[in-house]
Amino acid sequence: MIIAIVLGGIFVAADRIAVNIAESKTADKIKSSQRLSSTPDVSIKGFPFLTQVVAKELDEVDVSLSGVTATAGGHSVNVTEVTAELHAVKIDSSFSSAVAGRAEGAAQISYADLSKAAPKGATVGYAGADRAAKGQVKVTGPLTDLLEGQGVSLPAPVKALLQGRTVSAYSTVSLNGSGSVQLRAEALPKLPVPGFEQRLRKAVDYDLKIDGMPSSIKLNKVTATEAGLRFSGEGTEVRLAG
Repeated sequence: MIIAIVLGGIFVAADRIAVNIAESKTADKIKSSQRLSSTPDVSIKGFPFLTQVVAKELDEVDVSLSGVTATAGGHSVNVTEVTAELHAVKIDSSFSSAVAGRAEGAAQISYADLSKAAPKGATVGYAGADRAAKGQVKVTGPLTDLLEGQGVSLPAPVKALLQGRTVSAYSTVSLNGSGSVQLRAEALPKLPVPGFEQRLRKAVDYDLKIDGMPSSIKLNKVTATEAGLRFSGEGTEVRLAG
């Protein structure tokens, strides 16, 4: 009995050492194949690990990554909370090739970073729980800044009349077929001076193309949270390395 316990302990220790080595190798492969600027954290689930290696298929691999920088509207934005759950991951003996049969992933961009990429004068923020449940954010900004950001030349008397006025609109957020983020205002406030509604609409309604997001999973859904916009998606036969 004692010998069995000792041997069992040795097997468990060897299994854990092997999984730690594999996690490190997998992280390096994902970093290089996905052209990431930092090394992801990789956690291989399931026990025993060595039997999964023999079968050349891992039950589940969880990946998390921080410090990702993307480009939105020509501005650099930080992508936070990048996570992925990978299932039925087929591997080779050297971990140089890895393909997930099914994968789910998510990433988040803060409102502060989204505001950097918004049209001049516009700030994107949390719209409250009820509005967020509808997929809406709040877009605000000084009226004169928003109009001038669209190239509107305001005569001095008109600018004086509009000075100090702030526009607030609740915008619905969605992803179009090309992966761009679309913001569309539910309604706009009535302006004290007619003739500027369409220009204001262009300042509030806009598309935001985000480049540089991790490419292993196609993100096809966006939701508004208190911290920012959360992008999620899934894929099949997702190649991670090799």
